[in-house]
Amino acid sequence: MASQEVAIARGEWIDPALSRMTVGNWIENWIQLQVQLKPTTRVRYDVAIRRQILPVWESVPLANVTHSEVSSWVLGLSATLAPATVRYAFRVFSLALSAAVKDGRMVRNVAEGVPLPRIVSRPKRFLTHDEVGRLAAACEPYGTLIRVLAYAGLRWGELAALRVKRVDLARRRLEVVEAVTEVNGRVVFGTTKTHQRRSVPIPRFLADELATAISGKGPEDLVFVSPGGEVLRNTNFRPRFFDRAADKAGLPGLTPHELRHTAASLAVAAGANVKAVQQMLGHASAAMTLDVYAGLFGDDLDGVAERLDEAVVRRNADSMRTVGDQAAVQSTVGGAKYVAD
Repeated sequence: MASQEVAIARGEWIDPALSRMTVGNWIENWIQLQVQLKPTTRVRYDVAIRRQILPVWESVPLANVTHSEVSSWVLGLSATLAPATVRYAFRVFSLALSAAVKDGRMVRNVAEGVPLPRIVSRPKRFLTHDEVGRLAAACEPYGTLIRVLAYAGLRWGELAALRVKRVDLARRRLEVVEAVTEVNGRVVFGTTKTHQRRSVPIPRFLADELATAISGKGPEDLVFVSPGGEVLRNTNFRPRFFDRAADKAGLPGLTPHELRHTAASLAVAAGANVKAVQQMLGHASAAMTLDVYAGLFGDDLDGVAERLDEAVVRRNADSMRTVGDQAAVQSTVGGAKYVAD
């Protein structure tokens, strides 16, 4: 009784009946309430829950989940799964536990502070203009599609969902407002990854190519379609067209997403700043763009030092001229006074 009274005084008391709910039952209820999830994200959540979370935690009461046991679970997953997979499963589990805390079923989220495996990023691959040209030529009749990916930086889903009415040839802009995804074999149209629309500039030569590509199509028609006139699916396009073209162009192992990296690289080389690249690619923030492409911008420390040096030299030169002008004025005035006297 005394310990319960202390818990109440500290605001840490929870109803024992609520905390006896098992993790399996709680997650089943929690996932149904996540109405904000995009279809593809929900599928990924479901996979993590079914494969990594429930096999260990399904029958464990929420009250019995401890920090050390969560750490042991992460360690066990890390022995057989990639770090990214482990971190994703942990994130889903931690979100569910946080919701349980808000629902008064746990005192705190015991998953907080659990050590996670590090993700080692692979070096990004950036194509040159010549390599983009070779790939596009090898991928005909989808050469224009390749150049849109490489020079506009669209995600595959955004490209596949691009409609004729979103191509502004006069302003040389692509209005990116929706994306298409594959969910359990079905094609689903929805918002972009960040749920934001954006306007992407395109070079003049690409606008001319797109004018040809959309000629004779209606405003609601898709710009790029499969040979059968259906929505382009990455799972079909890659083996039938892209992978073969990459091998033919001497670029084996290339992926369509690496053309998005290429767009960032070519834009920076052309003088684009980090904010422009962020807007073009549709990143949530400029900080994210720097995290992903920091190496493209360089630190420019030598340039900063040079510009500071030039500023100080100019200031000193201006100061010396000002002092010299003042001395000349005083000499002239003094001489005139002497003559007058």
